[in-house]
Amino acid sequence: MATVNPYLNFLGNTEEAFNFYKSVFGGEFVGLQRFKDTPEADKLSAADQDKIMHVALPIGSNTILMGTDALESMGHTLTLGNNLSLAIGAESKEEAEKIFHGLAEGGEVEMPLQDTFWGAYFGMTADKFGIKWMVNFDYPQN
Repeated sequence: MATVNPYLNFLGNTEEAFNFYKSVFGGEFVGLQRFKDTPEADKLSAADQDKIMHVALPIGSNTILMGTDALESMGHTLTLGNNLSLAIGAESKEEAEKIFHGLAEGGEVEMPLQDTFWGAYFGMTADKFGIKWMVNFDYPQN
C-alpha cells in the first residue's frame, strides 16, 4: 500500500522552518539536498544554489514531513494554496503509474513520471480538484 506524506513549499526559508520542526518533533533529517547538488546547479545564483531542494524529517512512525524552497529563478511561484503537496511513496513502478495516471485524469500534469537523478521514478500532477500530488517510487539501491 502506498504511503502519503505532506510536502511543504517555502519562499527561501525551508532550512529555518525545518530546523524549527526538528526542534518540535525531534529526530534527525533522513534526507537533505541543496540545489547546488543538482545537475542544474550551474544555472542558479550562488544564493539559490544554497537553498533546499529537498528535506525530509520523520514526525511519526509512518509520516515524513518533506519540503523545498520554491525558487522563482527556476520558474516556481508560491501563493497560499500551492505551498502544500501530498507526496505518495509507491511500492512499485507499476503502482506509481496507476496512482499518478488516476490522479492526473482531468487534472494537469506538472512533471510527467520519469526517472530522476536521485534514483527514483517521480512525477507531479494537480488533480481535477486542484490538489497537488507528487508520486515517487524509489528504485532499490545496490
